Amino acid sequence: MAIPARTRSPAMTGTDKATEAFVAHRNLLFTVAYELLGSAADAEDVLQETWLRWVGVDLDTVLDQRAYLVRIASRQALQRLRTLGRRKESYVGPWLPEPLLTAPDVADDVELADSVSMAMLLVLETLKPTERAVFVLREVFGLEYDEIAEAVDKKPDAVRQIAHRARSHVAARRPAGPVSPTETRKALAAFQRAIETGDLQSLVDILAPDVVFLGDGGGVVQAVQRPVVGADKVARLLAAAVDHLTEATLELTQINGQPALILRFDGEIDTVTALRIDHGQITGLYSVRNPSKLSHLTEEVPLTR
Repeated sequence: MAIPARTRSPAMTGTDKATEAFVAHRNLLFTVAYELLGSAADAEDVLQETWLRWVGVDLDTVLDQRAYLVRIASRQALQRLRTLGRRKESYVGPWLPEPLLTAPDVADDVELADSVSMAMLLVLETLKPTERAVFVLREVFGLEYDEIAEAVDKKPDAVRQIAHRARSHVAARRPAGPVSPTETRKALAAFQRAIETGDLQSLVDILAPDVVFLGDGGGVVQAVQRPVVGADKVARLLAAAVDHLTEATLELTQINGQPALILRFDGEIDTVTALRIDHGQITGLYSVRNPSKLSHLTEEVPLTR
């Protein structure tokens, strides 16, 4: 049974009501699943599984359809997250989340943009699956502890303890706070000029001293196999890459609510590089080249809380 499109019938049956509720919350459910998994393809699978379970629910017994649907999606995503953890152990090179082409309104929601940023999703990767689910459901989507307890099959008191532990863990590792749009635009424009000209000193100047470059080729295409750290090393890496870009086009865009560059050869996406900007300098570059993670970048993904 396919996930329903946005349709409405004059005389609504039980299935019609289930469809209407699911469609109304679809973007939210996708966002929940993506934040738990870091994979658009797996998030779509979670939506399918959520729908199949939702159509079997007696809606007369459901007091809060949003919370109920989020609990179903969270359970399915948590199960899949444990499987993905085993899959990532054999992944070739650094693993990065699947980039999402996001609309400007995602960047306008500072908290949402921060929660789906590449930098934050990598911090969430350091949590255990249940800790990640509890943190995301509580801190991003504002669920009550008893609602989260049902989703993760724990008692509310245990969920409170997990939430406290996860908050402390994330606080010690999360990126710096939001950057003003003006500061972001200036840094991004300077970075683009430096890339297009190949000016090594300009690259060094826009990069933070402790900048980190991560590349994800998935063992399918060439990419750096280890993090590259430091402004000089990252600038030299980028400058060397510029020499091979004479036939390429660079496009400024929004990826996961953050500024990014899309590199194309003959109109086909070759690389997506999301940027983390703090205090007017670039502190993180997340470069995804794995073709399987770029195939869905054909339209903007609506994210919501």
